[in-house]
Amino acid sequence: MQKLSIAYQTGVTPGKWIDRFVERYPAVDLKVWREDEGQILDLLATGEADAVFVRYRGESPKDATRHVIPLYEELEVVCAGKDHDVEYFEESVPLETVESFPQLDLADYPLSTGGIPVAMEVVASGAQVLRTQQSIARLFARKDVVVRFIEDGSPTQVGIAWPSVAEDTTLLEEFIGIVRGRTASSSRQTSVRNQEQKAKRINEQKKAKAKAQAKAKQQDKSSSKRPQGAKAKPRKHR
Repeated sequence: MQKLSIAYQTGVTPGKWIDRFVERYPAVDLKVWREDEGQILDLLATGEADAVFVRYRGESPKDATRHVIPLYEELEVVCAGKDHDVEYFEESVPLETVESFPQLDLADYPLSTGGIPVAMEVVASGAQVLRTQQSIARLFARKDVVVRFIEDGSPTQVGIAWPSVAEDTTLLEEFIGIVRGRTASSSRQTSVRNQEQKAKRINEQKKAKAKAQAKAKQQDKSSSKRPQGAKAKPRKHR
């Protein structure tokens, strides 16, 4: 059975692409999981994942060992407890104001200590504010935590990464094509190209066979018209 492994970071929502892939390839053993700790790009180097949805800020993590295609941008928000000064801003808070509050660092809350849910409890207490991506704020939303955009905040990019060298990339190319918006009938999809090339080969073989049969028939006709025992006249060379 063919297999494909996909990992993604917290807040990234690859569901629509996963669903489309499953619809087209129901027989494929597809493994998808959320990777909350460590460097997700390391999963490509170790071969644990065929592709990963990665979040990055600044330059693309593309290098000689992997391809990276940017997909969309995430806005930065600030999370704070109810009745915090942040709540009194309608939609967004100036960056300078956000920086003046005690900051919570998600790195201090690994999964072993409860992860983001525990961090949000600290935010709800009003002790600190959290600067994070809007997608993460939505995923771990609480009624006692308010969220506002940060003016001139630092947006992040979400992209899909995969190894630049792999043994069999057919399924992976199909998945990448789906992520990039190609339809099942797109001529740029690997499966469609393969079908087209196969059909072209078959068509060329049929044409060659028909041409050979026509030539054979023509030779048979020429032989039947020639008198028995007669030899073909030699061609005159000019």
